[in-house]
Amino acid sequence: MKTHVEYLDHSETEESGELSEQLLQVNRCAAVVKGGRRFSFSGLCVVGNRGGVVGYGFGKARGVPGAIEKANKDGRKHLQRVPLTKEGSIPHEVIGEFCSARIKLIPASEGTGIIAGTSVRAVAEMAGIKNLLSKSLGSTNPINLVKATLDALAQLRTTEQVEELRSTKL
Repeated sequence: MKTHVEYLDHSETEESGELSEQLLQVNRCAAVVKGGRRFSFSGLCVVGNRGGVVGYGFGKARGVPGAIEKANKDGRKHLQRVPLTKEGSIPHEVIGEFCSARIKLIPASEGTGIIAGTSVRAVAEMAGIKNLLSKSLGSTNPINLVKATLDALAQLRTTEQVEELRSTKL
């Protein structure tokens, strides 16, 4: 099931000003030129307010600080809201996909913590999820895993949203 992601209005999140970033990965790329090798860098970053808003950014530059700065800026542009339960978990089980990376997110009981790999853990922490079980299926590329996790989070619906969609009481 493909879902349409609605990105948050920039003014909505900037008012709170509590967005924090977490750098996940820096990649180095080499281009062979006449004088030797020319290096460039790319950075992957997850941005969130730890209260139901999360996004990711990817930036490329000739230097590492420039790539990280671009990734943070890009992450602030791609924020989305995540529905959470009172226990700090997700409302229901969901599977997200991006390319060959698949991630299964399972709600966990109070006190479980986040049981996930590095990429999924970063997204869950920035979203404000405190209890979560996950299983990575397929590719473990961090970029694709982050995108698959955000796809899974975009599919989440609260009980009230489902009742409204079905026009019935659950």
